[in-house]
Amino acid sequence: MFAKNFSIYRSIVSNQFVNLSVKKPVVKSHRSIPFPLFLQSRYYAKPGSQDKDKLIIFDTSLRDGEQSPGVTFTAEEKLDIARHLSNLGVDVIEAGFPIASQGDFDAVARIAKEVGPLMHGREKIGKPMRIAGLARATNKDIKRCYEAVSLAPLHRIHTFLATSDIHLNYKLKISRNECIERAASAVAYAKSLCDDVEFSSEDSGRSDRDFLCQVLGKVIEAGATTLNIPDTVGYTSPEEYGALIKYLTENTPGSHKVIWSTHCHNDLGLATANTLSGITNGARQVEVTINGIGERAGNTSLEEVVMNIHTHPSSYPVYHTINTPLIYRTSTLVSSLSGMVVQPNKAIVGVNAFLHESGIHQDGVLKHKQTYEIIRPEDVGVFNVNLVLGKLSGRNAFRSRLEQLGYFDMNEDDFNKAFDRFKALADAKKRVTDHDLLALISDQISSGRGRFDLQTIQVVSGTRDMVTATAKMIDSSQNKELIAAAVGQNGPIMAVFGAIQQLVHRKIRLLDYEVRAVSEGMDALGKVVVKITEDPVIDSSGKTKLTKSVYHGHGTDVDIVMASAKAYVNAINRLFQSEINETSRRSSLEERVANI
Repeated sequence: MFAKNFSIYRSIVSNQFVNLSVKKPVVKSHRSIPFPLFLQSRYYAKPGSQDKDKLIIFDTSLRDGEQSPGVTFTAEEKLDIARHLSNLGVDVIEAGFPIASQGDFDAVARIAKEVGPLMHGREKIGKPMRIAGLARATNKDIKRCYEAVSLAPLHRIHTFLATSDIHLNYKLKISRNECIERAASAVAYAKSLCDDVEFSSEDSGRSDRDFLCQVLGKVIEAGATTLNIPDTVGYTSPEEYGALIKYLTENTPGSHKVIWSTHCHNDLGLATANTLSGITNGARQVEVTINGIGERAGNTSLEEVVMNIHTHPSSYPVYHTINTPLIYRTSTLVSSLSGMVVQPNKAIVGVNAFLHESGIHQDGVLKHKQTYEIIRPEDVGVFNVNLVLGKLSGRNAFRSRLEQLGYFDMNEDDFNKAFDRFKALADAKKRVTDHDLLALISDQISSGRGRFDLQTIQVVSGTRDMVTATAKMIDSSQNKELIAAAVGQNGPIMAVFGAIQQLVHRKIRLLDYEVRAVSEGMDALGKVVVKITEDPVIDSSGKTKLTKSVYHGHGTDVDIVMASAKAYVNAINRLFQSEINETSRRSSLEERVANI
């Protein structure tokens, strides 16, 4: 009963609400009670006074976020996320690490060329998103980075070098003087190629402050325009990190010439707090990721920083230009494509963020939302569905809804495929929700160009008998139809996985399996996420070949057995694609990953 009522009071607004001016709420009561206005409730945050500075939002979901264990984005997935980030109003996107592989280079170049010029949703900002690439402090890395990002109208080279003694002594094995020379030389070379150069002093949180001032002063002389101060291992507290930013801005020669940036990791759960402390003490750029994805415990969450400033506009010396009603759908997209499920109680974008179970809370919210809601659901894009789609919905209604969800530039071929998938789903369930549409589109993007294309599966199952499964796939590398059958003792899903393994001729180890409903009801679309790795194999020389690589895959279908098969094939396609890229990848994982 409560679930029905909740959807009524939570957000009885249309998408047009975001463009309305904010008015004082009318309270019907027998006595006059003053309620605080939502000062932050506006579509586009503007400076409240002349002393407010623009906060530059630098999103690194496609670079640092992709370093999350088991996360690998395809080029098409990266393009889709980049388009949504542009529409969201992100100022700078770190599209990747071009030197890492040919695949990474191509993805960054495509983002620079195809997403770099986009102005949709950025009319009030007045310029397109800046495309950045990461490079180590070597000329080869920097040149490769420039070749990829230079295709964008606005581009940046982001180079880095460690500055803590523990990194200098044990990882790089260089002296402090060598560190200064290498950093300045790298920035000078980057500046000769590109006007916009960012330098990051890796492990700043554990670096000597006075030495940091020396290094940063020299890179400013060499032409750096942004200085990023990473807390690489999430070591500092908010007080320490804020004090570090303040000390550097006050004691680094030429500090007034550059923009100071934060980059905080969440190992102690303080990434957002540290970032906000950095802003208070002089930082005017924040490096963040959607949903806080990233290595180990993750990075600073974009949505948390933005909504903190949005909710407390008078508490920070900055304003943002993020289109906040697009936050939730962007979060959903990144979660779907990365395979990293957002925890239910995650701030801002968790499914429980605007739910109230306590009777006292329910009573208060029903009487006036501000009793227990400091952020309106619609401020971050949690809307009720006003346009119900079903099997009678036409192409125009479907296209209109996709555009509202951020898919405004889908080509005709992709649109037709999406529409066919929508019609098939609408035949299976009465009501198609936004969550269903986002799941369908992300599934289409991920499964578009893999080596193996799953055609059909057939399963014979029972409560006592052995389960048999038959799978049919197309191997695009040989343009050949493949069919295999397998017997499973642990249910139909494992039988299907066994048949698929026979077709790809690999021994696959299943590391994780998760299934959940995309929406409500018995006819809900099911979404399956799997993580796999390849079992150790013995090569021709008799040596055992081990792999640390983990590949995720996801699939959606009203039949969870079919959804499981799609997810399994999707993960296997990522495995094969990584092998294709292996010849252009660096020989070790340590060289590929940039721990800023």
